[in-house]
Amino acid sequence: MKFTEEHEWLLPEGDLIIVGITAHAAEQLGDVVFIELPEAGMEVTKDEEVVVIESVKAASDILSPLDGEIVEVNESLTSTPGLVNEDAQGGAWFFKIKASDLSVMEDYMDEAEYQKFVG
Repeated sequence: MKFTEEHEWLLPEGDLIIVGITAHAAEQLGDVVFIELPEAGMEVTKDEEVVVIESVKAASDILSPLDGEIVEVNESLTSTPGLVNEDAQGGAWFFKIKASDLSVMEDYMDEAEYQKFVG
């Protein structure tokens, strides 16, 4: 698993990357009340806004960490956005992306580096 400075986690699964936000980010947001996901089949570029997440404290945009195609979204989050608060780094993933260039993953932090970053 890799981590971004924007508090996203990236988990390789075959030729796809699963993307979500970290438990730290979910904690900072507070109770999540709404999530707008991208469409499957959508082509995205790195740093493009792809997810809107609203909590009782704030609204945030989640940026794509990679160029590629969104191949699947976690539809359960639209009806149960609070899952982000319960299982941010597991069942509450946002989308799966088929990355144009997997070497970009090397630019991101591993778990130890991320813990130091947020610590």
